[in-house]
Amino acid sequence: MLKMESGIAISTSLVSLPELFSQTILAILDCIHAAKGVLTQMESFEKFSNYMEKITLILKELSKSNVDDSESLRSALDILNLEVRVVKKLALECGARNKVYLLISCRKILKQLESSTKEICQALSLIPLASLDDLRIGNKISRLCKDMLEAEYSPSMVEDKILQKIESGIQESNVDRCYANDLFVSIAEAIRVPDETLAIKKEFEEFKTEIQDSKLGIDMAEARRMEQVFALLEKADAMTSYEEKAKRYLNDRNSLGMQPLEPLHSFYCPITMDVMVDPVEISSGRTFERSAIERWFADGNKTCPVTSIHLDTLVLQPNKTLRQSIEEWKDRNKMTTIVSIKPKLQSDEEQEVLQSLSELQDLCMERELHRDWMIFEGYIPIFIGLLSAKNREIRTHALAILCILARDSHDNKERIAKADHALESIVRSLARQIQESKLALQLLLQLSRSIVVRDVIGTIQGCIFLVVTMLNSDDAQASRDSKELLDNLSYLDQNVIQMAKANFFKPSLQLLSLGPDNVRLLMAKTLSKLTDHHKLSLFKDGALGPLLQLLSHGNLGMKSAAVRALQNLSNLAQNGLQMIKEGAVGPLFEILYRHSLSSPSLRDQVAVIIMHLAKSTNSQEADHEQISLLESDEDIFKLFCLISLTGPDVQRNILEAFYAMCQSSSGPDIRAKLRQLSAVQVLVQFCEVNNHMVRASAVKLFYWLTVDGDDISFQEHVGQRCIDKLLRIIETSSDEEEAAAAMGIISNLPKDIQITQWLLDSGALDIIFASITDGNMNSLHKKQEIENAVRALCRFTISTNREWQKKVAEAGFIPVLVQLLVSGTSSTKQNAAVSLKQFSESSTTLSQPVKKRRAFICCLAAAETGCPVHQGICTVESSFCILEANAVESLVKILGEGDFGACEASLDALLTLIEDERMQNGCKVLDKVNAIPPIIKLLSSTSTNLQKKALGALERIFRLPEMKQTYAALAQMPLVDITQRGSGGLKSLAAKVLAQLNVLGEQSSYF
Repeated sequence: MLKMESGIAISTSLVSLPELFSQTILAILDCIHAAKGVLTQMESFEKFSNYMEKITLILKELSKSNVDDSESLRSALDILNLEVRVVKKLALECGARNKVYLLISCRKILKQLESSTKEICQALSLIPLASLDDLRIGNKISRLCKDMLEAEYSPSMVEDKILQKIESGIQESNVDRCYANDLFVSIAEAIRVPDETLAIKKEFEEFKTEIQDSKLGIDMAEARRMEQVFALLEKADAMTSYEEKAKRYLNDRNSLGMQPLEPLHSFYCPITMDVMVDPVEISSGRTFERSAIERWFADGNKTCPVTSIHLDTLVLQPNKTLRQSIEEWKDRNKMTTIVSIKPKLQSDEEQEVLQSLSELQDLCMERELHRDWMIFEGYIPIFIGLLSAKNREIRTHALAILCILARDSHDNKERIAKADHALESIVRSLARQIQESKLALQLLLQLSRSIVVRDVIGTIQGCIFLVVTMLNSDDAQASRDSKELLDNLSYLDQNVIQMAKANFFKPSLQLLSLGPDNVRLLMAKTLSKLTDHHKLSLFKDGALGPLLQLLSHGNLGMKSAAVRALQNLSNLAQNGLQMIKEGAVGPLFEILYRHSLSSPSLRDQVAVIIMHLAKSTNSQEADHEQISLLESDEDIFKLFCLISLTGPDVQRNILEAFYAMCQSSSGPDIRAKLRQLSAVQVLVQFCEVNNHMVRASAVKLFYWLTVDGDDISFQEHVGQRCIDKLLRIIETSSDEEEAAAAMGIISNLPKDIQITQWLLDSGALDIIFASITDGNMNSLHKKQEIENAVRALCRFTISTNREWQKKVAEAGFIPVLVQLLVSGTSSTKQNAAVSLKQFSESSTTLSQPVKKRRAFICCLAAAETGCPVHQGICTVESSFCILEANAVESLVKILGEGDFGACEASLDALLTLIEDERMQNGCKVLDKVNAIPPIIKLLSSTSTNLQKKALGALERIFRLPEMKQTYAALAQMPLVDITQRGSGGLKSLAAKVLAQLNVLGEQSSYF
C-alpha cells in the first residue's frame, strides 16, 4: 500500500505497525484540533470530534495489545489517515471561509462530513476483531461502528429555515425589500455578526468578494447560485447605506424647482382628458389610457378616436417611453409637494396642520418611494413632536403615518425609536382615548418586530403595564395587538419580569410549566427576584405547582432554582400559608434532611424557606384556619435535632423558625415540647458560640422559652457561667434584638436568692443601669431591652432585702425610674412603679427621726422639718422616699392612662403613702398633688382589680372628714353604679364606702 506524505508516495508496508498507529493517532489529534476551531456547524464538528476521541482511545489500546500485523489492519489505518486528513482540510477551509458562504453551503459541508464519518466507520470494520485477545476492545469497536453508521449531520432549524427562504426568494425573483430585510437579519443573527449595520455590511461584502474570487474553485452551478443569493440580499436596506440613499434623494430634490410643473399635453388621454397611468399605442400611432381605449373597442368601434382612421388591428402596445416620462413628472411633483408641506406642519393653525397630515398620509399609502422621501426629508422627528399636540386628531394622524412608515423596514422602526422621546410619547398615547391608544398600540407592535427596538420598548416606564391593561379591552383588535406585542416583548427575560409586576404572569408561568428545562430554569431564577408587591398574585395564578414539581427534578440546578424562587416567594405570609396547605413542607424537609453532602447551599436555602413558613404561622389567617408547620412531636424533635448537625446558616434559620413558631397560636405547645426536649440545655451552649448571628437567634428562642417555663428547668441548666455570658451579650452585642432578648432572659429567671447573687456578682446592676440610661429609646428593640431591664430590676428592689435595695439606690436607679414613669412604654412604667412601690415600702423604717435642736441654736436657724409622710429625715439614697424622688406626680399621671398594668402598679406605689400610721399625712399629700380624683375615676374602669384597689384606697381616704367633705360628691355616682352593676365582692366594698359618705346606712342589705 502507498501513503502520500509531502507529495512523495511511501509504502506503508515499510512502516512498522507501532509507528503506523502513532502516525494515525497524531493525524486524528490534528483533525480534532482543527475541528474544534470551526465556528460554524459547531455541534456537528463536535459530534465528529467525539467519535475521533473514542477512536484514539481504541487505537492506543490496540497498539498495546498483541494484535496481529495484518494487511486488513494496515488498510484500516490507511483509510483512517486519509479520511481524517480530508476532514481536517474541510475544517481548516471552514475556518478560513466567509461566514455567509458557510451558512449557505452548510448542507454541502455536512454531507461531506457525513460521508467521511461513514468511510471511517468502514475502516474500523476492517480491523480483524477475531485476532484480539481482549474482547472488550472488539465490543467498543462494534458499538462505535454502529453509532457512526447511524450518524446524521443536519443544519439547525434556524439554518434550515434560512435556506428555505433563500430558495423561495430566488424562485420568486420579485420579492420586496421587507422580505430581503428579514432574510438579511436572519442570516446576520445565525452567523452571530455584531448587531451593527457596518459590521453586517462588511460581512456580506466579503461574501461577494469570495463569490467573485476564482481561487475558490467552485463549479459554475454553485457560483451562479451564490450570485443569485447575493442579488437577493442586495435588495436589503443594509446593503445600501441610509446616507447613500439620502444623498441621492437630496441631489434629485435640489435639482428641481420649488413649484410643481404642469403636465405636458401628451400626458393627457384624448378620451378621458386625464393624465394617463397606463398609456398604450394603437396602430394609428395615437396613445390612450389603456382602460379607456379598451372600452372604446368593447363598444364595437374599430376606428381611431382622434383621427377616425379605420384600424387594421386592435392590438395595444405599451408606450413605455411616455409612461416613464409621466412617472418622472409625477415623482418630480410629488417630491415638490412633500418638501412644501413640511413647514406647514409647524403652523399654529390646527386645520392647516390636519390638512397637511391628511395629504401626507395619502402620499404614504400611494408608494413606498414617497415614504422614503419623507424619511430623507426628516419628517420622523416632526411626527414624533406632533404626538405632544393638544389636538387629538393631530396626534391620531401622526400615529397613523408613523404606523405606515414603520411597516416598511427595520431601519425605519429604528429611526422612529431613536427620535427624541419617541417611545415615551407613543406610550403616553396608550393611556389616551381609545382610537389614539389603538394606533399607539399598533405602532408599538410594528416597532417590536425589530429586534433592536424590541429590546428598548419594555424599558419605557409604564409601557408594559398599559399594554397589559389593554389586554382586557372591549376592542377585539386592540386585545389581539396587545397579546402579540406582549408575546414579542416576552422574548426578553426582563420584560417577562415587568409583565409579572403588572400582574400578567402567563409568559413566565407558561415557560415555567411547559418550557424546556433551560427555560424553566431561567423562569425559576426570574421568580426568585420579584418584589413583595407581586408575589401574592403570582401564587394565585398557579406558580406554586410548577415550582413544587421542580423540587423533585433530578437535576440539581433545576432543584436549586426552584428552591431560590420559593425562598423569595415564601417571605410573604399568605404565600407561606399556601405552601403549607399545598404540601410543600414534606419535599422541603426531604431536601433539608438528605442533601447536606451534595449541596450545602441548597440546604441553607431550604432552611430559609422553613423559617419563612414558620413566620407565616403567626398571621391571623393561620390562627383562624389552625395551620401549623410541624404536625407532630417527631417533626419538632427531628427539626430541632438538626441544629446540632448542621452549619451556621442552617442553624440560624432553624432557630429563627422555632423563634417564630413560639410566638404563634400554637406557641405554648411548641415551647412546652422544646423544654421537654432539653432545648434549654442546648440553647445555653449556643449562647457561647462565636457566630454572632447563630448566637442571636439562639438567645431570642431562649427568651421565649423563659416566658412561661417552670423554674426547675432553668435552675438545672442556667448557672453563673450562663448568666455571665448573657450579661456580656447585653453589654457588647451590636444586635439590639439580641440584647433585648438576653435582658428578657435575665428578667424571667427564677426569683431565686442564688441566681440573684450570681447576677450581682457578675455586675448585673451596672449593665441594667447602662441599658436603661443609654439614651437611645427610639428603636423597637431598644424599647424592649429597657422594658426587660426595668422588669429585671424588680428582683433587686424587694423590700425584704434592704441590702439589695441599698445597692440599687446607690447605683442611682431611683431618679432614672422616676424619669421612666414619664418617658417609658406602658410595660416600662408598670415595672418602674413596681420597683418604686417596693422601695417605698421600706421608707418608714429607714426614715431618720428629726433631731431636736437646743434653744440657742433655734434662734440661729430654722427648725428642720421631716418628710410630710414619714415624719422623719428622708433622702432618695437612704430611705428611698418617693416624695423626695419627686415620683408622686408622675405616678398620679399614670392613673389617667389606659394601660391597666401600669395604672395598677402606680396605684400600689401611691397606696404605700397611706398605710397604717402614715394614712392621715399620706392622704394630705395625695390631696395636694390632686391624686384623689384620678383614683375616684378608676371606679369606672373595666378592670375589676383596679376597681377593687381604688375602693380600698377610698375607704382609707374617706376616713378623714376633710376628704369626705371635698370628694364625696365626686365619688358618689361611681360608687352607686358599682353597687348596682358591679360583682358581688365589689358591691359590698362600694356600699361600705357609701356608708362612710352617709349615703347608705350601716345596716343596708348591701352589706
